[in-house]
Amino acid sequence: MPRRIMTGTIVSDKGDKTVVVRVERTYLHPLLKKTVRRSAKFHAHDEKNAFKTGEMVNIQECPPRSKLKRWEVVGRVGA
Repeated sequence: MPRRIMTGTIVSDKGDKTVVVRVERTYLHPLLKKTVRRSAKFHAHDEKNAFKTGEMVNIQECPPRSKLKRWEVVGRVGA
């Protein structure tokens, strides 16, 4: 099964080898027919502490690394 890849913004880099990434998605409300934005936060593994708050990154599913980390940072968006 292929691993999911999502794009989001880093909102925290305070943990050691960990970043928190906020992924936003938009969808059309089924009744109101209005575009709605929802976001979710994911803890992702950053082995070299190379990424900082505010950067756009791609994250990919991986085997569990800790209680919360099920994702790893693949790279920056557009770089």
